[in-house]
Amino acid sequence: LHQELPYELTVETENWEERDDGSVRIDQVIFVARDGHKGIVLGHKGETVKAIGQQARAEITEFLGRKVHLFLTVRVRANWLDEAERYGEMGLDFRDGNA
Repeated sequence: LHQELPYELTVETENWEERDDGSVRIDQVIFVARDGHKGIVLGHKGETVKAIGQQARAEITEFLGRKVHLFLTVRVRANWLDEAERYGEMGLDFRDGNA
């Protein structure tokens, strides 16, 4: 999706749950800036987001060395790029034109 939505989507982890069997459940939201972008991320019949989830799950599983249950949701949040709070959560200093 980098060529279609290079800077207008972000992923946030809403829940990280350690399970008794040693696996982890991760709930993440893919935020896009416009409703039209949501369709691009979802793809036809959800095929694109399913492929994203499969690849991400494989990478996280390899990194953590244990089974991962990954659940992705796609939501529209207009102007998320302008939310200083989001940058602060990542340890970045956000300064808008008024600072």
